[in-house]
Amino acid sequence: MTEFTPLAGLAGGILIGLSAVLLMAGYGRIAGISGIFAALLGRWQPDNAWRLLFVAGLLAGTILAALAGGFDSDSMAFPGNPLTTVLGGFLVGLGTMLGAGCTSGHGICGLARLSVRSMVSTAVFMFFAVATVFLMRHVIGA
Repeated sequence: MTEFTPLAGLAGGILIGLSAVLLMAGYGRIAGISGIFAALLGRWQPDNAWRLLFVAGLLAGTILAALAGGFDSDSMAFPGNPLTTVLGGFLVGLGTMLGAGCTSGHGICGLARLSVRSMVSTAVFMFFAVATVFLMRHVIGA
């Protein structure tokens, strides 16, 4: 069973929203993680420094949260194997290309801007997330 932690979720949501607002106000950019990360995989551009810092901040925030006791990293289980992990990564990457963005770009920034494309994308994300959880928990029994 998944643990319900509303205060941790609220704090995380505030931090995600704050980072999106600061990135938009400071650089005029959308905090879409797939786009930020994908740009780092190509040729180095002068404006990639902020992207590198953003990704480093995501990693550093996770490490700091674990060190501060925000979660027990030893209790986390990852049921996938390397093949399914790589395949899942490629499918997520394909989905972000087809959907012209990811959940952070559409679900956080796009919805805040009242983008119709983001509303449709987020509805599709959520439908398939709910369907996947239902299938995994109630049909497959994983």
